[in-house]
Amino acid sequence: MIEVQGLSKSFGEFRAVDNVTFSVEPGTVFALLGPNGAGKTTTIRMLTSILVPSTGWATVAGYDVVRDAPQVRASVGVLTEQHGLYERMRGLEYLDFFGRIYRLEAAARRSRARSLMERFGLGNALDRRVGEYSKGMKQKLALVRALLHDPPVLLLDEPTSAMDPQSARLVRNAIKELRSDRRTIILTTHNLSEAQELSDRVAIIRQGRIIAHGDFEELARRVVGPPLMELRTVQPLNGMVEGLRALVGIRELDGDRIVYETANPAETNPNVLRYLLQQGVDVLTLSRVSETLESIYLNIVEEDEDQEQVTR
Repeated sequence: MIEVQGLSKSFGEFRAVDNVTFSVEPGTVFALLGPNGAGKTTTIRMLTSILVPSTGWATVAGYDVVRDAPQVRASVGVLTEQHGLYERMRGLEYLDFFGRIYRLEAAARRSRARSLMERFGLGNALDRRVGEYSKGMKQKLALVRALLHDPPVLLLDEPTSAMDPQSARLVRNAIKELRSDRRTIILTTHNLSEAQELSDRVAIIRQGRIIAHGDFEELARRVVGPPLMELRTVQPLNGMVEGLRALVGIRELDGDRIVYETANPAETNPNVLRYLLQQGVDVLTLSRVSETLESIYLNIVEEDEDQEQVTR
């Protein structure tokens, strides 16, 4: 659905996006992550035919972002960080205005606008002026606008920012439902737990370059060593450090809690349990420590920063 090859954008001597390459399959939620100023917004603007690439090429829904700019714009729904809402308009009037821009029939655009506003909890705000909406309501209205023409590609920049937890959950559930065989979603967010929950694949961009790309497991394998296990006991473990160290690689040991690494949990864990049983220690819990996208992201960015220092 989206194909990007060697895409770059320069503003004078400043290179905002540097030789970016990735592809997004139909029905995929693709998270583009990176610090402020990394090139995420510039990349999105090229994919929506707002900016012309300096070098490289990209296609969206089969259309070239330079040669077929009108078709690209008709094929995408965009939620930007700055919504550009017309606050003196009423909610339904605002959506009807954009429906006419997308050349939707009058009955179809009003029906779809009402349906989407109901879906996102704005059914009682159809006739209220947009300027009277809360920040969360404005965010949801901007998302409804992006969905109004039922586009095959959605580009969502911070879709749940400024929302209360209940509204954010509603939008996240909607994004999950919007995933389909024919719809593709690119998501940029600073909420890494949200990205982990929603995305099928992730690209991390720093200083205009893609420094990592893959699904969660692929990224985890890149930065994570042997599996980590966390064991909690009823009695403290302070006198058993040497015995445990002979069995596992200890990462943390604090009173009744130990975190250790093991390349072979099926063999190591029973040995640890047998040792503790022999020492008269009762085990409360034993579980694997789950990696998070946040820890993986921070590791990858730190690794790239270290590599940059070495090459200077």
